[in-house]
Amino acid sequence: MIKTMKAMVLTGHGGMERYEWHEDWPMPEPGPMEALVKVGACGLNNTDVNTRSGWYSKTVNEATTGGAYEAVAEEDPSWGGRPVTFPRIQGADAVGVVVAVGEGGDPALIGKRVMGDAWQRDWSDPLNREKAGYFGSEFDGGFAEYTKTDVRNLAVIESDLTDAELATFTCSYTTAEGMLTKAKVTSSDTVLVTGASGGVGGALVQLARRRGARVIAMASESKHGDVAKLGPDLILPRAPENLRAALDGEKVTVVADIVGGPYWPRVIDILEPGGRYTCSGAIAGPIVEFDLRTFYLRDLTFTGSTVTPHQVFCDVVGYIERGEIRPALAATYPLKELPKAQQAFIDKKHVGNIVVVP
Repeated sequence: MIKTMKAMVLTGHGGMERYEWHEDWPMPEPGPMEALVKVGACGLNNTDVNTRSGWYSKTVNEATTGGAYEAVAEEDPSWGGRPVTFPRIQGADAVGVVVAVGEGGDPALIGKRVMGDAWQRDWSDPLNREKAGYFGSEFDGGFAEYTKTDVRNLAVIESDLTDAELATFTCSYTTAEGMLTKAKVTSSDTVLVTGASGGVGGALVQLARRRGARVIAMASESKHGDVAKLGPDLILPRAPENLRAALDGEKVTVVADIVGGPYWPRVIDILEPGGRYTCSGAIAGPIVEFDLRTFYLRDLTFTGSTVTPHQVFCDVVGYIERGEIRPALAATYPLKELPKAQQAFIDKKHVGNIVVVP
């Protein structure tokens, strides 16, 4: 019986030097109601970058850079709400094959290809956000040859897509679907998506279109050709000087934002009265200028979105199996080259998701 595996291990907050490559890391053993999964591919996300760098700490107020910060409060919460302990194997978007199950797990899962809900729940109280943690953050994830998770988090996936293609979905698409669900987006809405060339931004474009909404995507002009493949109705530059003029009469009822930063007041200013703003990121900076008069005089609704119900993950799996959404796979790298892959992700030279393969 194999006892060790290859893994990329994060040893603490900081730069890329905090990653260590191991070829003899202890293989996880599935406990009660857990499954051991041989990882076929695992996607990269901003969560991996921000957890490694310590950006979630309240001592940090700048844009996501991917670099180390001078001061990180270790007691500050991670994306999942609790401090990260080290060493940690990151990677939320693991796709693979079940090779063993612990006590209480269904043996029929063995040999099945699966995707996992990244939110790890207390299944005696599954809707309790205080008891939820994130795969690859509070729990070891998929940047390794093997990983384990609760069998109730897994979905058997029936799809012709490759493991690498499937590994683009979990974090980005459940995050995006959670945002759109909270904002109650319907076919009567016009949705403005910031950062549309990224993983979550591209997912927002596809999922809002799936709901029948009109979609306006914002992205760097060099990436407009690739963003167009996702199907938005209109594409604007990343940060037009006069956003209202650039919209040319479009009436935006929902802003789905993952960017934040100094441009933030402009996307709020163009919301129609009664409009909704939903957010699950602030890559351009978490501190924004907020005019409360715009908020209350226009009867706006703001929602933050992090912990998504398990049903959202199940819905996304269904969309994949029915071909209603498609992967945006930008590049694959060997797991051993994770720092190189993450730097490419930070540099944003690609449109879509980057995946590592053990």
